[in-house]
Amino acid sequence: MPVIGKIKGIILRMFFGDHPPPHIHASNNEREGLFGINDLEMFKGDLGSKDQKEVKKWAKSRLSKLKDMWDTQEIQNID
Repeated sequence: MPVIGKIKGIILRMFFGDHPPPHIHASNNEREGLFGINDLEMFKGDLGSKDQKEVKKWAKSRLSKLKDMWDTQEIQNID
């Protein structure tokens, strides 16, 4: 599971050949959420609202790179 970033105790990952829609996985020690790259909304999981805001803020500033990584499957850390 390639780690693409870490923020405030949240680990962000993207998986090679993962199912649509384009998304990232965000998890802390207790919870996980899947966030769509196109709209940055959590569509699955139970990550708390505070952590959701942190993930969205992080992803918004890296949106172009996230889309490119999903399309090319060249996944890397973009902290």
